[in-house]
Amino acid sequence: MPQDLRTTYELGNHNQTTTWLECINFYKDLAARYTQVLHFEQIGLSDSGVPIHAGVLSADGVFDRERIKQAGRTVFFNNNGIHPGEPEGIDACMAMVRDLCTQPARLAALGSTVLLFIPIYNVDGSLNRANTSRVNQDGPEQFGFRGNSRHLDLNRDFIKCDSLNAQVFNRLLASWDPDVMVDTHTSNGADYPYTMTLIHTQTDKLGYGLGPFLQDIMLPHLFARMEAAGWPTCPYVNPVKDSPDHGIAEFLEVPRFSTGFAALHHVIGFMPETHMLKPFADRYASMRALLDITMAFTVEHGEQIKQLRAAAKAAGRTQAEWPVSWRMNAAQPSTFRFKGYQAQYTPSAIGDYQRLSYDRTQPWEKDIAYYNRFEADVVVSAPKAYVVPQAWREVIERLRWNGVEMHRITVEQTVTARYYHIEEVGTRAAAYEGHMFHETVELETRTGQFTLLAGDYVITLDQDNARYAVETLEPQAHDSFFRWGFFNSVLEKKEAFSDYVFEDMASELLRDEPVLAAKFAEWKTANPELLSNQEAVLDFIFEHCERFAEPQWRRYPVLALI
Repeated sequence: MPQDLRTTYELGNHNQTTTWLECINFYKDLAARYTQVLHFEQIGLSDSGVPIHAGVLSADGVFDRERIKQAGRTVFFNNNGIHPGEPEGIDACMAMVRDLCTQPARLAALGSTVLLFIPIYNVDGSLNRANTSRVNQDGPEQFGFRGNSRHLDLNRDFIKCDSLNAQVFNRLLASWDPDVMVDTHTSNGADYPYTMTLIHTQTDKLGYGLGPFLQDIMLPHLFARMEAAGWPTCPYVNPVKDSPDHGIAEFLEVPRFSTGFAALHHVIGFMPETHMLKPFADRYASMRALLDITMAFTVEHGEQIKQLRAAAKAAGRTQAEWPVSWRMNAAQPSTFRFKGYQAQYTPSAIGDYQRLSYDRTQPWEKDIAYYNRFEADVVVSAPKAYVVPQAWREVIERLRWNGVEMHRITVEQTVTARYYHIEEVGTRAAAYEGHMFHETVELETRTGQFTLLAGDYVITLDQDNARYAVETLEPQAHDSFFRWGFFNSVLEKKEAFSDYVFEDMASELLRDEPVLAAKFAEWKTANPELLSNQEAVLDFIFEHCERFAEPQWRRYPVLALI
């Protein structure tokens, strides 16, 4: 290797990670030297105005996205630095790209596969360097911060897209449509011997032929090759109780996370999580091995993966029902041969409780319960099309960024459509990544007549991006636009009353509206303690009467044409 192309990690004491400026200048220099192999460019700006870059590496010097897609070439995507305090992937990617540029045998082994990479995704967090924010982590000496300049965790932002970074990422992934993605991380959690653990797209949720392929072929290969490389790997350690002894549960990576977001586009996603308590040099080496092994598998099986992805997209075009929410099957765990440390409980020195610790002098190996099967718990019927009124422009933007095909109504028209009345929502008590997230959503499905305006958007499901549309527009989906609060204004009743006037009207309404009277009788029986509360009594009558009804109140505005 040319000595002047060594990375910050290689030049230092193996406990140092690159700065943002060092990293970007490294790639610019590399791309200038190897113009026929590497293309490196700015793809956007962060919220604080810092450039976000991406690189494309191909053995034959073809970098144009449309030419690559038209040729049906496999694309392997590596994202780094979403949490810049977890930086080993940043450094490993630099060395991997350099080696591909400088070693002809490595480059030839890439074949027609194209490497797409983001060197540092959370550029704002990367510039916010310190050595104190990762409480439990062993190195490196200095590192970045999880939050971006708006104090957002970008690995919770892929659907809501509050950050400019996520908007750039949405457009990049949708336009390139990679086949496999690796998004590099470091874990927090239990103590155990493994340096590398792995989150992958949950196979049941990925579905179609892709899920079984990942479960039965790809994962066993990756685990076997990592073992052979000297880095035994286990699934991400997500204990069902307090320690791995009792079993671990597969991580359900919903679309707010990178791998869950990628699954909406039928991309096989991995989130390698090196163990925080291992030395940075070991974390770096295991990450480099994971990247090399996963990319090599993608090269070898690229055609099969592309065929499975194409079949999944084709199936979505005619799918009659869509699962939009999943739950773990707790009754039928599999097993995983796990290597652990003895958990022990001792009195705390600082409080009146028992504290957990792990005794590394007592390693163990045994089969533990592994809860890796998930079942659909909410399934919706596919409409012929959704209608998104043009007023909801933030939703339309996000659909467009993800390549969802839409057409606009040209003349006003009346249609019969299915819609949801929002019966109840349960919202988090505190802000979550800048939003008041709706944890529970209860709906009533209704049918009605609606006037669609010229300019409203119609989204048919006969398209490759049907899954993204369904799982963002169906309110009960894990990370729907509704759950993230994009439609919160429909939860607010806009008109009110003066109690001294409405008191007499309420009696008239109860006399004139039998349905209201019946509902009120039920409410009184269920809530006797509220009968002395005038506001509660009159609110119930006002909210449930027909005369002063507000049709838009609690009506989810996205319609389903049936």
